[in-house]
Amino acid sequence: MIVIILAILGAIFGWRMAAKRDGNRLDKLQYAAAMFLGFAIVGLFITLIIDNLV
Repeated sequence: MIVIILAILGAIFGWRMAAKRDGNRLDKLQYAAAMFLGFAIVGLFITLIIDNLV
């Protein structure tokens, strides 16, 4: 669940960052995809850490 939430938030954050820098649609998609993957990986590690602690 944490992975999905962080991945979606990452995509939104990436899209907004590209929009703030006046990027075109493909720039926004690229930023959204990169942030989606990055935040998903962070969420995966957070999930693994929480799972090992409990």
